[in-house]
Amino acid sequence: MAKKATNAKASEKKAAPATAAAPEKQKKETISYEAKAMEESKTKPRSERWAVAHVYSSKNDTIITLTDISGAETIAVGSGGMMVNTDSQEGSPYAAMQAAYKVASVAKDKGITNINIEIRAPGGHNSKTPGHGAQAVVRVLARSGLRVNRIEDVTPIPTDTTRRAGGKRGRRV
Repeated sequence: MAKKATNAKASEKKAAPATAAAPEKQKKETISYEAKAMEESKTKPRSERWAVAHVYSSKNDTIITLTDISGAETIAVGSGGMMVNTDSQEGSPYAAMQAAYKVASVAKDKGITNINIEIRAPGGHNSKTPGHGAQAVVRVLARSGLRVNRIEDVTPIPTDTTRRAGGKRGRRV
């Protein structure tokens, strides 16, 4: 019986530290990218730091890449596919907004103050108009506190190219 009593005391001792550690784990908070992007900068205001937001928007997805002015170094990346679970939702304005909030929060953490936005559609033989997510991205980046200098369309438009698929009479449905 003495062994059972000592085992019970030992298990009480082991259980006590585990309950004390549990409240510390609960203190962690999850903050959304939207809240991070909209909050004011906590760092001292520096000189202006510029970046370029390359937005590729098709009907199926929206991809945002934030680079330095030369385009050589990538600062942040976000896409509609990273934010939603279903493939059909990747090109939606909601997914594009969430990706833009993520990119804006990373940019503000790294001290970026001003951005130029370059919007690109698939182009070439494909659609020459950007998808639904492009407008949502521009609105989010402007609202998040980043100063937008220029919005430019850089869709590749062929001046003279190979013949479009479909033949002489076009695609017959």
